[in-house]
Amino acid sequence: MSPRPRPASGKAGGGRSGPPARRSPGPSSGSSGPPASRRTGGRTAPPGAAGGAAGAGRSSSGSSGPGASARPRRVRSDGTPPRPRRSGPPSGRDNTRDTDGVDGPKRTVRGLGGEQVEGRQAVRELLVAGRRKVKEVLVASDIDSAPILDDIVELADSRRVPIRQIGRGKLDTLTATSAAQGVMARAQQLPEHDYEELARRRRPTPAFLLALDGVTDPGNLGAVIRSAEGAGVTGVVLPRHRAAHVTPSVTKAAAGAIEYMPMALVGGLAAALIKLDELGVWIVGLDSEADQSLYDLPIADERICLVLGAEGAGLSRLVRQRCHAVVRIPAIGQLNSLNVAAAGAIACFEVARARAGKAKPAVVDTGS
Repeated sequence: MSPRPRPASGKAGGGRSGPPARRSPGPSSGSSGPPASRRTGGRTAPPGAAGGAAGAGRSSSGSSGPGASARPRRVRSDGTPPRPRRSGPPSGRDNTRDTDGVDGPKRTVRGLGGEQVEGRQAVRELLVAGRRKVKEVLVASDIDSAPILDDIVELADSRRVPIRQIGRGKLDTLTATSAAQGVMARAQQLPEHDYEELARRRRPTPAFLLALDGVTDPGNLGAVIRSAEGAGVTGVVLPRHRAAHVTPSVTKAAAGAIEYMPMALVGGLAAALIKLDELGVWIVGLDSEADQSLYDLPIADERICLVLGAEGAGLSRLVRQRCHAVVRIPAIGQLNSLNVAAAGAIACFEVARARAGKAKPAVVDTGS
């Protein structure tokens, strides 16, 4: 639908050939319409006003030819011209950040997260690890004394991290989880790692990666990371889109494991698995409908990537096709599937057990 035309006003031009080149600072007399210099962006001015504007442009520039500007030049009351407008955005309004390091329009890319850490164990491990800057620690003023709280205070003091005591109600409004245990910390975002670099690891132990195919529940993600860290996983690969990243719920469920676990974000997990295959990494998917048992998998000391599917949906079609082997965890009871966090814990520790059995025994010098 074409825009409705703006009706012309008989008072806009007033029959004048244009306003004088310099306006008086006082109110104008003999004119009932708006000033000719007032313009609205993107709208067509009434015919009378347009004529007045053209006349103002001719009188101020001293030219009446066809190349004269139709927009009048505004002049301050003291006779000086105004400062030119900037073409760029106002300062402080550009909230995007350049994440790819190349020229072109900036774009905002969501990172791993982890800036807000909640829970006593998670905050303690944040301070113990010392791998990222901690901005402050908030503690509820009515919290009961406990040994882990004393550790948090001592660690914060030793690292010169500010500690603030605030009311319980105020702390509850700042926390994102339902049980922050009266402690919260603010820190720098977790650093992202390159998944190819994680896959090239060979020493001191070969790469043991864990890839998550669309896990969206923060509690499951945190529990999987916690189990993976305990089983010796050397890196976690997460999709950049349609998957959970490190939220306060994840940090609490992981109980500090995120401080020690390298994590990488990839644009597409299926494409990342193709690259891992080219790098010589053995890719094993976990699916409850698979024919082969996890315990029959011939695991050696080569580099491996274990892939877990999303809650309910399991492995996506493309990700499943990229796996060299797809295995299941045998179930004895009536239920044939496990929660992704429980399945991930079993699979990670089984891979760790099998790899430990294949490790070369240490040579002991008896002196004989």
